[in-house]
Amino acid sequence: MTMTKWVIRGARPLGAGPADITITDGTITAAASEPGAQVLDAAGLVALPGLVDLHTHLREPGREDAETIETGTLAAALGGFTAVHAMANTDPVADTAGVTEQIWRLGRAAGHCDVQPVGAVTVGLAGSRLAELGAMAESAARVRVFSDDGRCVSDAVLMRRALEYVKAFDGVIAQHAQEPRLTEGAQMNEGVASGRLGLAGWPAVAEEAIIARDCLLAAHVGSALHICHVSTAGSVEIIRWAKSKGWRVTAEVTPHHLLLTDDLVAGYDPVYKVNPPLRTAADVAALREGLADGTIDCVATDHAPHPVEDKETEWAVAAFGMTGLETALRVVQEAVVDTGLLDWAQVADRMSARPAAIGRLSGHGQPLAPGSPANLVLYDPQARSAVDPATHASRSRNSPFAGLTLPGQVVATFLRGRPTVLDGKPA
Repeated sequence: MTMTKWVIRGARPLGAGPADITITDGTITAAASEPGAQVLDAAGLVALPGLVDLHTHLREPGREDAETIETGTLAAALGGFTAVHAMANTDPVADTAGVTEQIWRLGRAAGHCDVQPVGAVTVGLAGSRLAELGAMAESAARVRVFSDDGRCVSDAVLMRRALEYVKAFDGVIAQHAQEPRLTEGAQMNEGVASGRLGLAGWPAVAEEAIIARDCLLAAHVGSALHICHVSTAGSVEIIRWAKSKGWRVTAEVTPHHLLLTDDLVAGYDPVYKVNPPLRTAADVAALREGLADGTIDCVATDHAPHPVEDKETEWAVAAFGMTGLETALRVVQEAVVDTGLLDWAQVADRMSARPAAIGRLSGHGQPLAPGSPANLVLYDPQARSAVDPATHASRSRNSPFAGLTLPGQVVATFLRGRPTVLDGKPA
């Protein structure tokens, strides 16, 4: 369907009172009506700017058995996303202009949402020498975010150099904060539960020590640092302190860290094995509070698909990671909207405007106002259903929310005025 004109009737922009949204040639217009337009009845639906994910694993090239750019971006659209940032830990690693351009072109060809490649900080994610940051920045993909996600840039000198290097083109280094020596063989959060289950503990300090170090480095060189998947109460405090100094530090939290705790590991089901690990109820409360007060800038899925054989195996050898694109908005509603911590305007800020700004992504995260690109999602907050990964578009089924009843349903997603999702299904 290539209708260029739409009138969305009676939606609730940012959860406010009903209004009509008119779309002409990919842009939101001020027109009250549009002759020949397709009409969509959106009574009762919340309208939000298209969601932006700063942290997605699309697995292509190299692990197409887990996900492809086609299936991953379709999952994103079904979750209400109009743009995703694709992490660099592919095979080959996205550490050159060539690989990042390939991912960018495949994203454009798939067309379900915009794909912005994230470049590796170090060659092969090996942590020993800087990748071609400048060449990736100048490539057709215009890479601005660099991360060795999945691995920590643990060498302080290398981290300093990377932060200095990206200043030239307003880039940002996104750090996976995990001190490797403190987490050797770690399997889950270090605490009461790990002691009881006999699994090697992953201490909070392994995350917090790197965050503290990197905040200081970012301040020292005057560069931009982004902290991936914050998971502990202590991390929130350190980021709050860094921001109080006016330092250029931003942070994200995943939906699963806003809802799930390490108690779930009791059954040794590897669907709950993730990096960083699920933490305690106290950590979850601190993360929600940090997101609400703006210490944590945004929600990012860390969508990490894995084939069945890598997850349905014994805990110790199972892969780390969870899928998240198709459930993100529903989990956020459950964790912070229905609990009164955020309203829909703040959800739009944390899941669209801020991630677009951090990712240096133009055309996304704009207000639902005349002149803005028509990137938007229509969402039914009254719907309720159990999560069934078998119905997901993602190639992988490793959702920790399987069987859980969650609120909400993405009804439609528009990418520059073109529907990618209608009636909750691919358009």
